[in-house]
Amino acid sequence: MRIARLLPFCTLAFAAPALAARPPGKSSMTKPAETKPAETKPFDLEAETRAWHQKRVANLTSEDGWLTLVGLHWLKEGDNRFGSAAENDLVFPAGTPERIGTLTLKGGKVTLAVQPGIPLTRSGQPFTGGELRTDANGQQPDVLSLGTLRFFAIRRGEHIGIRVKDTEAQARKQFHGIPTWPVNAAWRVEGRFEPATTPRKMSVPTVLGTVDEMSSPGTIVFTVNGQEYRLDPVQEPGEDKLFIIFADPTNRTESYGAGRFLYADAPKDGKVVLDFNRAYNPPCAFSPYATCPLPPPQNRLKVRVEAGEKRYGDH
Repeated sequence: MRIARLLPFCTLAFAAPALAARPPGKSSMTKPAETKPAETKPFDLEAETRAWHQKRVANLTSEDGWLTLVGLHWLKEGDNRFGSAAENDLVFPAGTPERIGTLTLKGGKVTLAVQPGIPLTRSGQPFTGGELRTDANGQQPDVLSLGTLRFFAIRRGEHIGIRVKDTEAQARKQFHGIPTWPVNAAWRVEGRFEPATTPRKMSVPTVLGTVDEMSSPGTIVFTVNGQEYRLDPVQEPGEDKLFIIFADPTNRTESYGAGRFLYADAPKDGKVVLDFNRAYNPPCAFSPYATCPLPPPQNRLKVRVEAGEKRYGDH
């Protein structure tokens, strides 16, 4: 989720009559026009937050957004038959062919053998089978398409699964917006950044019951109503922003029960701005097929964060 500044040039103009006719002591050049500093558009927190949230909803509801998730199937070692028929190892949504093919997991690699006559495509080209690239190490996985379905291999720890999306998913069709708290300047706070003295890993639990070891660059210390709080962010590979997974007492009734996410810009002069008006629900708030990280114990705040997104539907 860099504007070059052009410096104006002043042209020196010479006016008539000739220099000899000018009164002594007077300059022969006209005075350059004064250049007024460019006006800086004032920061409008409510407008900026509204624009951010509109973009966030647009991503969520896009053809590749989280609302299109309709399945997540973990592969066993060896052959995994898949399709809509109940006898398959991986049962795909109704309306897809009864037998699409076989996914084979061996030595951490996934290969696909496609049933004859199944019109699978990869990157818009017909795909008749072969090895599939997963999303391991941040790489782009091979995405296969079949009608409105798209599916690809993901790696989570030692497990490899098949994530299935459908552009015609009911969750996408029935989306009705995400309720939020009113924008409040009091929840845009500046914190002090305490960098880690040595590179450190932070244990982050997930909804799968596993624990991910993620890089944490330090701690953000901030104050609300005179009380000091601390949050440990993580940094994703190739990302300079700080990613914060946090919980607070509103999770019990008003906000998503498993916590919320927040991004912050990298520290500047030892400071970090935490804009909780942009706290948002994780993908698991919209789909049971997401693999979300959960707030680590030290990021469970005791203060009610009445800002950002509220609970969506019954989640």
